[in-house]
Amino acid sequence: MPELVFFSGTMDCGKSTLALQIGHNRSARGLQGVIFTRDDRAGEGKLSSRLGLVTDAVEAGEGMDLYAHIVGRVSRGGRVDYVIVDEAQFLAPEQIDQLARVVDDLGLDVFAFGITTDFRTKLFPGSQRLIELADRIEALQVEALCWCGARATHNARTVGGEMVVEGAQVVVGDVNRQAGVVGYEVLCRRHHRRRTTATAARAGILSPDVLPVASDA
Repeated sequence: MPELVFFSGTMDCGKSTLALQIGHNRSARGLQGVIFTRDDRAGEGKLSSRLGLVTDAVEAGEGMDLYAHIVGRVSRGGRVDYVIVDEAQFLAPEQIDQLARVVDDLGLDVFAFGITTDFRTKLFPGSQRLIELADRIEALQVEALCWCGARATHNARTVGGEMVVEGAQVVVGDVNRQAGVVGYEVLCRRHHRRRTTATAARAGILSPDVLPVASDA
């Protein structure tokens, strides 16, 4: 039976790499798929992983009808055996409904990949709708690690290495950031609550909480 499968996890857990692997495995068996993405770090119409792998994709822009796109491709004589969606958290809830319709009405497997919560620990609307509709939810088994070595469970937005908790929900950045620009970092819950990024932790080591007291001469 065709399924809508949601592969979820934090950043750095291999979501895009798995999406590319699923596409490769199916194309190697002669199957043809459609890959959607949204706001990928490599630019418009690209699906990329941090391992350096990249492939062309269809940019699922705001207001795009994903179901109609698939139907249109098939109507023009194209072949579609499966659908892959990366950065699915950025999709609108109605676009997730369209993916469910692709499964139910067209009989195609849809593999959606995304993070569940934003830098404020709030659910992305697209991820929330996937949790509500998916036939199956798979947590990625490759665990991202916080700077302290614990399992990372939260995504933090940083500016110049400092964690921020206000701003627009979607701002494209990366973990390989330059100082002063928007970046992202995965943290364990404890350090996300304390807003302790890797940069802040290093500063804490260099600047002890208790200043030395000079002894009397």
